[in-house]
Amino acid sequence: MDQLARTSLVVGATVAAVSVLRRAMKPRTGHAPSEKPTYGAFPNRVLVVGGGFAGYMAAKTLCELTEDRDDVGVLVISRENYFAFWPMVPGIIGSEVDIGNIAQPLRRPLIEAGANFQRAELKDVDFERKVVIADGGKEFPYDHLILALGSQPNFFGVPGVKEHSLALGGLADALRIRNRVIERFEQATLDPGQLPDPRLTFVVIGGGTTGVETAAEIHALVHEALAPDFPDIDVDEVRIFVIEAGQEVLGELDPALRRAASMELVARGIKVITGVRATGVMADRVKLDDGREIRTENVVWTAGIRPNAKLEDLDLPLTERDGVEVDEHLRVPSRPGVWAIGDSAAILQGGGKLAPPTAQAAVQEGRVAARNVLAAIDRREDELEEFEYRPLGQLVELGSRFAVNEVMGVRFSGFAAALFWRAVYLSKLESPQNRARVAADWIVGLLFRPAATQIRDLV
Repeated sequence: MDQLARTSLVVGATVAAVSVLRRAMKPRTGHAPSEKPTYGAFPNRVLVVGGGFAGYMAAKTLCELTEDRDDVGVLVISRENYFAFWPMVPGIIGSEVDIGNIAQPLRRPLIEAGANFQRAELKDVDFERKVVIADGGKEFPYDHLILALGSQPNFFGVPGVKEHSLALGGLADALRIRNRVIERFEQATLDPGQLPDPRLTFVVIGGGTTGVETAAEIHALVHEALAPDFPDIDVDEVRIFVIEAGQEVLGELDPALRRAASMELVARGIKVITGVRATGVMADRVKLDDGREIRTENVVWTAGIRPNAKLEDLDLPLTERDGVEVDEHLRVPSRPGVWAIGDSAAILQGGGKLAPPTAQAAVQEGRVAARNVLAAIDRREDELEEFEYRPLGQLVELGSRFAVNEVMGVRFSGFAAALFWRAVYLSKLESPQNRARVAADWIVGLLFRPAATQIRDLV
């Protein structure tokens, strides 16, 4: 059965790779980059700050809508010239994908779409002059400004978290977690300690999608990559915990899928503790609010995010949780020509709830913002769309052979769900090269055991 599963995965990944290559070789359409005027030469300048899912999709959609027009210029500025394909980030920890293969390029696809791109970090906004000020004092004028600054970890004031934990907020963080696990194995084999060894105890705080996937990838790294290379370490003595304040992990999923995921974690020996909160993190332990302590030197924080703290430095209306206030059309009140989307924005939905800080929501927000900006440019105010988040489903992968999915009301789990997870997210990678390389990573992973290399000077 295992051989059949491997063969199926190889065949499926090969077909996907061939499809990617065929798409990559198709001739491109649209304007050549040399044919486009510079950003400042356009009568209507749209400046997008932030190159994540929301910002990238807003810029790309606006370019598609104005492909045959010569009056709208689009410029994206971002601190990095790539954006992380977040659903695959935990896979870096378990060596399922190479870090470079899920760092999607920004400059090339934006230039090819007809936009301009500059790698720069926002420092301030002069709303009266309609100018964004970046590092080095560089100024970027705009007629419409779309803020998509993303998010950062939220530590909720828990003592010691910032100093003694690894927060998973991006590609480098995933690599740090992977390196930490390997480093602890190197230390334990050189100088064995008493059991249970806090060096070989890994605590993931936060039982949402990111936390559960992170715990599963740590387990995969330990049992599939490290175990054969460290025969003097009994991997059954390696402890992995998931701490969740709610009554169940994956609280956003259907109860049946939550149970399926919990049972899979327990079957792998991952200890799930629910209904408790971390009250303190120290160098050698985690304190819980029920009085228990877990001796560990490895804490991963995935318990929450908050809007980018840079927003506090800008003269913008913010909610109590620091998200930018927007109306139903994604416009910022009292700031003409300014829009906010993604994790930076507090977008009110029905029932008083906010749009979730997910990639799925960010993509939808980017598209609506692009259409509304164009309607505002054309003075079609009566055609502005109200943003309504339409969830298509949720996919959670617990390693390469198990996932829990809910798609359009259909719920399924197991190996078939894992295949579906990979097919869906492979197709959603924007770069054809990234698709081909990720597919190759998965094929190689089926044929060979992951390497347990630790390049310590990278992070």
